[in-house]
Amino acid sequence: MTAHPGVSLHGPTLNGLRAMRERLRAAARRGLVAAIDLGSAKTACFILRIDAQRLARAQEMAEAGDAGAHDALGAVRVVGVGVVRSGGVRLGEIVDMEEAGRSVRAALELAEKMAGERVDQAVATLSGGRPRSAAAHGLAMVEGVAVCARDVARAATSCRLPREEGRALLHAQPVNFEIDGVGGLNDPRGMSGERLGCDAHVLTVAAGPLRNLAQCVRGADLELAGVVSGAYAAGLSSLVEDEQRLGAACVDMGAGATSLSIFLRGHMIHAQSVRLGGDHVTLDIAQGLAMPQADAERVKTLHGGAVATGLDDREMIEAPRLGDDDPHERRRISRAVLIGVIRPRLEETLETVRDRLRAAGFEHLPGRRIVLTGGAAQLPGLEEAAQRILGRRTRVGRPMRIAGLPQNAAGPAFAAGVGLAVYAARPRDELWDYDAPSAAAGRGRVARAVRWFKENW
Repeated sequence: MTAHPGVSLHGPTLNGLRAMRERLRAAARRGLVAAIDLGSAKTACFILRIDAQRLARAQEMAEAGDAGAHDALGAVRVVGVGVVRSGGVRLGEIVDMEEAGRSVRAALELAEKMAGERVDQAVATLSGGRPRSAAAHGLAMVEGVAVCARDVARAATSCRLPREEGRALLHAQPVNFEIDGVGGLNDPRGMSGERLGCDAHVLTVAAGPLRNLAQCVRGADLELAGVVSGAYAAGLSSLVEDEQRLGAACVDMGAGATSLSIFLRGHMIHAQSVRLGGDHVTLDIAQGLAMPQADAERVKTLHGGAVATGLDDREMIEAPRLGDDDPHERRRISRAVLIGVIRPRLEETLETVRDRLRAAGFEHLPGRRIVLTGGAAQLPGLEEAAQRILGRRTRVGRPMRIAGLPQNAAGPAFAAGVGLAVYAARPRDELWDYDAPSAAAGRGRVARAVRWFKENW
């Protein structure tokens, strides 16, 4: 594959990205891969068993345009789960390699023990890294009478990928093909025309957090078979097919950051993150009510809410003071006071999300549904608050069901982890999946005429 002009040299090279994809395919054939979601609050590891034959049949159906392609996810079963409290991660990025490495190894050991298997390949999410979306466009002349796979590869690999100091490629996915200026095509093969265009959505991240994540995973004696944006993974698992097709946003409210992704026509077309999350709410409670942070987290989880009700003044909560060791002297506060501390930070987060969605052009999409997920999305009343601030139909989404996934790992907090399983079963094409034809092949009118003659006579 020829190198794309303008590719970032600060992260994985195109050959490195292609090698990771080959490792994922090899792991799927062997039937075992680990999915690791390293977040600010928890580290989750799922061991996935993949039925290679069933997956291959589903992929054949997909290429033939058969609806049975959706059976790909049925080829995946969760056989091991490990969840531990994260260490060394803040705002979705590793800040202490040793602590983060311990978290990954502990979650992996628990999952392997449950599965009774050892794994050596893993896919992982990157929740931080300050993701940034960009567009790329490629163009190729159709060599024959109708568009063939070779033409598609030439158009895709002609996309000029961005290069920016200190940033690295994470995703570069074709989202639209057009023939002679007529777009909206997912698969142009077999169609007639002269000029084939390809539009791609490119997602770059800060190179440092990406390298740190890769090093952390390799430190657990695992080969890295793919890194997926946390925003993308959450959207894959939490948005239903119609939402992905008509246009919807997934807002993944994690502990350290809130990620958002926008989907249209089945593709992610935008992603970014807001460096505000559930931990900021916890810190506000700890500071505003002068209590230890561990107690603030417990009070938030058990009694917190986003919207006040008429009964909140009468519901009293035990709120230990910072430095107060006497259990008989612990104070009590009303739930209304607690919600009064929580609500401003939630509103700030949702208002920031609203502004980011507006800047991305979300209001021009036909569907405009918003799905909230992530651990912080489980706060009572959040759906009502989000609908008021975001001004759109909003729901709290649970990730899709996967065989073998235990109930305690099937909630919104595990959306990104489940999304990794969806990704392992149905990885979307990236630009580096296409083989660039030889530059000399098919060049000029004579070569095109010869190719047409061979194909038609």
